[in-house]
Amino acid sequence: MAKLKTLEDYREEIEQCVKCGACRAHCPVFGAEKHEGRVARGKVALAGALLEGEIGLEEKLLFDLSQCLLCGSCCAQCPNKVPTEEIVAAARREISRQKGLSTFAKGMTTVLKNQGLMNRLAKTGGVLSSVLFKKLPENSGLRLRFPAPFIDQNRTLPPITGKPFRERYPERIEGQPGQPTVAFFTGCGINYMYPDIGEAFLRAMRFLGVTVVIPAEQGCCGLPAVSAGATEVVEELADRNLKALTAQPFDCIVTACASCNAGLGKIYADLEGDYAALAAKTRDVFAFLVEQGLPARLAELPRATERILVTYHDPCHLRTRGITYEPREILKNLPQVDFVEMAAAGTCCGLGGTYSVYHYETSKKIGAKKAGHVVDSGAEIVATDCPGCIMQLQDSLNHAGAKVRVKHILDLLLEALPPSP
Repeated sequence: MAKLKTLEDYREEIEQCVKCGACRAHCPVFGAEKHEGRVARGKVALAGALLEGEIGLEEKLLFDLSQCLLCGSCCAQCPNKVPTEEIVAAARREISRQKGLSTFAKGMTTVLKNQGLMNRLAKTGGVLSSVLFKKLPENSGLRLRFPAPFIDQNRTLPPITGKPFRERYPERIEGQPGQPTVAFFTGCGINYMYPDIGEAFLRAMRFLGVTVVIPAEQGCCGLPAVSAGATEVVEELADRNLKALTAQPFDCIVTACASCNAGLGKIYADLEGDYAALAAKTRDVFAFLVEQGLPARLAELPRATERILVTYHDPCHLRTRGITYEPREILKNLPQVDFVEMAAAGTCCGLGGTYSVYHYETSKKIGAKKAGHVVDSGAEIVATDCPGCIMQLQDSLNHAGAKVRVKHILDLLLEALPPSP
């Protein structure tokens, strides 16, 4: 069984925070709320006090430690590289150990670890989408029509697919001899809300002749459970994915979701052993496509006469892992795209997984700032590499009254590729 680190395991890292305040300039939550309890050094101090028994589980502690997107922006700029997001996650696990999970976390994690239940809920939601949701203008997404627990009524959401992506294809799709074999980790967003991204992924692999394995028994990467402090659920999901992903041989695991890439590539690395070996084989789809020479092949395609102006949003879970060049390299070589860099492309969009459920108003403030940068770029489309960011960005742009659409880069790639033979 996988074992996550405890708060005690981060004692040394907590002591490395010298309270210099460099994090203040980079924390999206502090930028929105201007409160010391929201900034990294404040949360590290609270985690340290919790570790030393100097503070109890009072509401102020619980609230302040919930005010973290786990985006890692502070660590990237910290002189001592204090991993605040890991410390906060460990503190939440300690709180859950002592106090138990919140009502929302209990419900969410029950669904996450029960694949059959998740499939049934998705299919029911897919059938009822036309009843439960109402269309917004300009193809901006869907808005909840009825009171739903934990979800703000002003939030725009994508429809739920009636047939999960993994049920649409066999577990193995053969490519060409001599080409690599990849295990496709679909994640929850692609499987249940954005199956078109999965379809585009398969088309890109077919174009390159890559064999694709889609393990049917894979589950959530565990990142939402990390955010909720649900230790046992994270460990259970890690065990499940280890078994599912190693059932067939492959050259590497490829993700098309920044959060899943961080879930497998970072969380599993910390678990060590067989999990770390799995993490070492995890690749982001655009890093893989660049490795396979796709930009050069795209450059050979005829340039489109009608082109579209596209900008790019860096998902935090890719940016903090150093994956920033590869998505742009694909975008810049798409024959129908003119690429423009927007200001603050690497700042958080404000989703933060469960953060945007607990703190939607602050999430909206962060998202509004990001939407402003998108609009100022003049782009017609903002592309990214994360279903969660797609949902958050579209919601923010809808609230801003902007007509900019949000797409996964794979959807744009699909438009550029020649038809399958």
